[in-house]
Amino acid sequence: MTNRIEQITKGYKTAESRWARFGPYYAMFPVEFAFDVVNRYTKEGDYILDPFAGRFSSIYAASTLGRHGLGIEISPVGWLYGKVKLSPANKEDVIDRLYEIYRKRNYYNRYIDKMPEFYRLCYCDDVLKFLLFARNNLDWQKCDVDATLMSIILVYLHAKIGEGLSNQMRMTKSMGMQYSIDWWKKNGFKTPPKVNPLNLLLSKIDWRYKKGYPKLTSSEVIYADSTIELENRVQDSIKYKEKYSLLLTSPPYCGITDYHADQWLRLWMLGDDEWPRSTGDIHKGRFVDKEKYYNLLDSVFSNSSKLMKEHSTIYVRTDKRDFTYSSTLEILKRHFPNHFLEIVDKPLTIDSKTQTKLYGDKTLKPGEVDIILTR
Repeated sequence: MTNRIEQITKGYKTAESRWARFGPYYAMFPVEFAFDVVNRYTKEGDYILDPFAGRFSSIYAASTLGRHGLGIEISPVGWLYGKVKLSPANKEDVIDRLYEIYRKRNYYNRYIDKMPEFYRLCYCDDVLKFLLFARNNLDWQKCDVDATLMSIILVYLHAKIGEGLSNQMRMTKSMGMQYSIDWWKKNGFKTPPKVNPLNLLLSKIDWRYKKGYPKLTSSEVIYADSTIELENRVQDSIKYKEKYSLLLTSPPYCGITDYHADQWLRLWMLGDDEWPRSTGDIHKGRFVDKEKYYNLLDSVFSNSSKLMKEHSTIYVRTDKRDFTYSSTLEILKRHFPNHFLEIVDKPLTIDSKTQTKLYGDKTLKPGEVDIILTR
């Protein structure tokens, strides 16, 4: 089993490995970590729960290793990545849809002149017209083919020049409009690169599918607020009969990451406003309100506890800062009082792959900690 996991997490020789890291996402689980925990604490056929699923690495690991998962994610970007990598549409259908969208891009010949300066500096005209038509015509929530194509567009929506559709940008995190404009002008990127979106995306699709389709057991990928979805599942216990052997998750860290702001450009591609804005949703912000943050964790872990087997493992990776850590620990101990507690410190080192230090974020942080409860 160890060799198979290494083959998936460290290379690209199989379909499973090519889809495992699909979807750049800021503050995401390292794939190796998800596979290690699933393999260590569960057996084939077990059910795994992740109420803060991100890009669904935990659920993908579960399905790859013969388990079944339920992942819930409130961000449409993360949900779309998870949905597609767990069940990508037929390659030829995706390519046909790409050609169809590309052929109709010129419907937006005049509209691009009305776009804010950011978009004109970020994308060449051909790319911007293509994106606008795709944005308004791909039914990514209901159609598997459209979802797959949209998710691939999202992956390469912004990246280093030559690797994606945009001017020079980070791949994992959307930088601010004015910051990007100022940086481009200061550093000599005053015009976007000439990119043919059809050719670039065809090459990316070909690479992704080159080893075929991942062979996975069935799992659920839910686009929802966990506080609501879990409550419904607890109340409807007859319909949802599964009991979970492992709860593997990493909640948002209080006051640190605003997943909505960090993905604003991909959210625009999915239909949000073309100007970045803060969301009023209490579960989509930076969680500067400690009471709301505490209540979120309390609700999610309370309902999760009612879905777990008596003998189960709760594995939560969280921030080491005092409030986030102490609140998470207190809530978990309250809802899993009969479990044995283990704390594994994850101090920050130069080579650490922590949730908030990935992909160029070099600011000093106190590290992370794994809270493990077993019974």
